Amino acid sequence: MKAAPARKGATRTADIPADILAALSSGTLPSATLAEGLALDQSVLLHAVFPALSPAARQAAEAACQQGILKRMAGIAAVLLQEPGFTALEICQNHPSDTVRGWACFMIGQHSYPDLASRLAAIRPLADDPHFGVREWAWMAIRPHLATQLADAIELLAGWTASPSDKQRRFASEALRPRGVWCAHIGALKQHPEQALPVLTPLRSDPSVYVQDSIANWLNDAAKDQPEWVRQLCLQWEQHSPTDATRRICQRALRNLK
Repeated sequence: MKAAPARKGATRTADIPADILAALSSGTLPSATLAEGLALDQSVLLHAVFPALSPAARQAAEAACQQGILKRMAGIAAVLLQEPGFTALEICQNHPSDTVRGWACFMIGQHSYPDLASRLAAIRPLADDPHFGVREWAWMAIRPHLATQLADAIELLAGWTASPSDKQRRFASEALRPRGVWCAHIGALKQHPEQALPVLTPLRSDPSVYVQDSIANWLNDAAKDQPEWVRQLCLQWEQHSPTDATRRICQRALRNLK
């Protein structure tokens, strides 16, 4: 899927023009900012994409839309898995609306897969999506599975660190942040962050600023619980990998430590 032409979107809900909001809610325009993605009417969007949904499904979707954004996305995904079912995934994955592609992420998060490897294979195209929002929904949607199968998740995502796509490399790190954003913490990584070194170490000198920021934020998360471990790791990295990328990561990782 090609990225949509750049558009300067509103950063506050109150600043979104009515015609833009209508286009966002009809699925004919991708969101350009987080504010736009949060402001669109997902109930209207759902009806535009799946007009044949039953009254019961539409009522369930309306109820989901009264929730916070994560529960909203997950709720609509649950509606779609019930009706019309998993066959709707292909429609969602290939839709021009980033929010609809986000529903696909949560459908993958809720669908039954034989193992974690299969779930990660399913989410991989969305983890590489050209839209920033879809990439965030991708890791949020399957993070609960990663957290409960942590050893397998680390082993599998370590393989993603060799991807030529910086989006996929970032996913490997971002999905396992100990604290993360808009998500439950992973207690095992807060207490023992060293478990994630198979993912972190290959990215310690990543040339992409997008990946560097994720690694730095990962370590900044860890420093809230294990500051000395982070200090020592950064010292080792700077000694063994004295690159500008590594230095930038370590400086940002230590930004809140005295």
